Amino acid sequence: MKLAGRMGRLGTETAFSVLAKAKALEAEGRDIIHLEIGEPDFDTPAHVVEAGCRALRDGHTHYTPTAGIPELRAAIAADVGRSRGVEVGPEQVVVTPGGKPIMFFAILALVDEGDEVLLPNPAFPIYESMVDFAGGRPVFVPLRQENGFRFDLDEFRAGLGERTKLVILNSPANPTGGVLTAEDIAGLAEVLRERPDVFVLSDEIYARLIYTDSFASIASEPGLGPDERTIILDGFSKTYAMTGWRLGYGVMPVSLAEQVAKLQVNSNSCTSAATQHAGLAALGGPQEAVESMLAEFRARRDLIVAGLNELAGVECITPQGAFYAFPRVTGTGHSADVLADLLLDEAGVAALSGTAFGRHGEGHLRLSYANSRENIARALERMGEVLSRTAAR
Repeated sequence: MKLAGRMGRLGTETAFSVLAKAKALEAEGRDIIHLEIGEPDFDTPAHVVEAGCRALRDGHTHYTPTAGIPELRAAIAADVGRSRGVEVGPEQVVVTPGGKPIMFFAILALVDEGDEVLLPNPAFPIYESMVDFAGGRPVFVPLRQENGFRFDLDEFRAGLGERTKLVILNSPANPTGGVLTAEDIAGLAEVLRERPDVFVLSDEIYARLIYTDSFASIASEPGLGPDERTIILDGFSKTYAMTGWRLGYGVMPVSLAEQVAKLQVNSNSCTSAATQHAGLAALGGPQEAVESMLAEFRARRDLIVAGLNELAGVECITPQGAFYAFPRVTGTGHSADVLADLLLDEAGVAALSGTAFGRHGEGHLRLSYANSRENIARALERMGEVLSRTAAR
């Protein structure tokens, strides 16, 4: 089979590859502790499940408007307006099956062959994959542990070139758990105001999973709102433990929303009707499940960070958002790739090498603490045993 050349530029998401390997080991009888996959281990809140079931029973089993049902678009616009302090209309909202289509559609709509896209590294790997696929050129701004995995503004400014068409931001961040402060956002906005021709894709999928006082969005900055040139990417997967429901959205200028909806017509037509009704219940219903999930994640975060810092050759700063720890492991004497393989093969602990998120992830592992405290404690014990054995070799 001779595939189109563009397929050679398409990357993947290593978490699913490691998950498949871990599941294969489990099928052989191995006890595997899963710290590789990035999804909450909580059930979707009961009232949301009931709303989805009721929607099916009530006959919501047909096509919906491509950009989403009007009630959900209006609810999303109101929620984003409140949380970011900006004016948002439902006509700016496009509802998609998960958050990834917003990345895909926005990049396809904006990035021409040879255009540059400025993005963090390490970062969610699909950003780079989609830029490559569209024929753009990724330009990386390194994120370093010494800076809390936040941008260096001088490096950010230096990365903006004549061909820069799009900037991608992600806060709270995958894989680092880093959070851009209000001061960081203000600094980035100041730089971006010098380049009014550059769009911003702000991935805010973890906005509710934050341990600091408040969430800061670039969309709140004058001249950078979603009615001007910022695309907010958000969704229900992380906040409401709805990964399998596939429900995300983008908020953007109306003229771009029309083009993104056109791309949706050409790909998946619309998002599941019942899923959209479940999302409406999630936004409009009680939020206690979100708060209790965040409190549990905080406890797990503190447990895993303390345990990692007790391991020989490992150091880990405290993540400020999401549910990932990104420890530096250079002191173990192993590369990130080798150590991730050792932990899975010898300890039954599934984790990801930092290189799965870009070259600046070398020397780090990503551990998802979306698992029970009991399992996290067991994983830390096993990791310590492996590091003790391999240090003696």
